[in-house]
Amino acid sequence: MRLTTKGRFAVTAMVDLATRDGNAPVTLAGISERQSISLSYLEQLFGKLRRHDIVESVRGPGGGYYLARPGAQISIADIIMAVDEPLDATYCEGKADCLNGKPCSTHALWHGLNEVLHTYLSAVNLQQLVDKHLQDKEKAETAPVTVRKRAAKSALATA
Repeated sequence: MRLTTKGRFAVTAMVDLATRDGNAPVTLAGISERQSISLSYLEQLFGKLRRHDIVESVRGPGGGYYLARPGAQISIADIIMAVDEPLDATYCEGKADCLNGKPCSTHALWHGLNEVLHTYLSAVNLQQLVDKHLQDKEKAETAPVTVRKRAAKSALATA
């Protein structure tokens, strides 16, 4: 399970896109600015997402990206796998030839973790993440000022 920045950035960018998905396409430049992700990196990721029919693009002035289907129909596993992120904790890439052509003593453990991880990421959809993000944002905006100040101080202390 080598979930790198590629998978994390793809999910983060897709949440941003889905949050703003509506009447007009969302630009990668906007996502780049809001999420602090390199524009060229986003272009690579969205090219892969487009090829996997997760997003669609509109070219030209006013162009950008939008979801190819409702967020509730896009699992997090779909996004991660679309950007070629391996979801494999085994040393042998699932081939069971980890130790001189045979499974190693912990192969079943890592293979089981792969199954649990894939099941979990397949069960979570993009719309669920968007809803949670918007709910958390609303709570933060409506919290009393003293609570927000304490939260900010706490965040700085742990950084």
